[in-house]
Amino acid sequence: MQSHFITLAGQRFHYLTWGDPSLPPLLMLHGFPEYSAAFADLAPLLSDHFHVIAPDQRGYGQSWAPPEVVDYTAGKLIGDMAALMAALDLGPCCVLGHDWGAAVAYGLAMTQPDLVSRLIIVNGVHPAPFQRELAAGSAQSEASQYIEFLRRPDAEDILSANGFERLMSLFSAKMSLDWMTPDIRAAYLHEWSRPGRLRGMINWYRASPLAVARPGEPIDPPLEFPPSRFTVPQPHLLIWADGDTALLPETTHGLEAYTPQLTRVTIAEADHWVCHQKPGAVAQAILAWFGKRDHEK
Repeated sequence: MQSHFITLAGQRFHYLTWGDPSLPPLLMLHGFPEYSAAFADLAPLLSDHFHVIAPDQRGYGQSWAPPEVVDYTAGKLIGDMAALMAALDLGPCCVLGHDWGAAVAYGLAMTQPDLVSRLIIVNGVHPAPFQRELAAGSAQSEASQYIEFLRRPDAEDILSANGFERLMSLFSAKMSLDWMTPDIRAAYLHEWSRPGRLRGMINWYRASPLAVARPGEPIDPPLEFPPSRFTVPQPHLLIWADGDTALLPETTHGLEAYTPQLTRVTIAEADHWVCHQKPGAVAQAILAWFGKRDHEK
């Protein structure tokens, strides 16, 4: 694993790499509340086949973290990664996204399809079925009430109190953190403690237009996402760990209407943090989809 810094539009961004730069590039995008090292378990298992690039996205880790909510709109987050791909001469390449990283990966695939050759999503959601479920007032609406909490002006103070106790609890969301060794925990606390980073991380939620219904109180009408504007034209692999309590399976129902080249792979006995819990299974699914022969590590 190697660490790098790059300047994009006058601002400093940080990224990690694994594998020989001569190999096909694979851009990996992390979600909340992680950072580039979220892929430290998965990336080495793919590094014989790909040059893996995992950036700290805007607001996270050692990358630029502007304080204003307006600086975290989808267009700007997608623009960061498009600029990184251009600077590193990556496109078109395969893009993988997890959690919020999936939102950026989907955005790249839909709005700048010339940059994305293939799309891999790991327990992440396309905005159309996700908004449908958020607006329904059903189980996903209930599971996503934390979004409204994160949008509160005092969220940073609450989450950072007592050594980020509340943020660590939110990280779990009643799912397993057995993979989080003391060293990994210390690394996350260090990244969250960087000046302005917690605010930057939370601003992703504040800038999002997604509307979250209260349980049993559906929003009518919800935001609309016509397939003509939100289609993913590339070959698309969705890897889904079936124990996720933050994102429920119904958030992927009807995805085929937006992704005509979709392949689904389900991983049992894992949850939202499947890249940490079962990196071998995730890597095997990716290599099989590419038609590459797996090998023991």
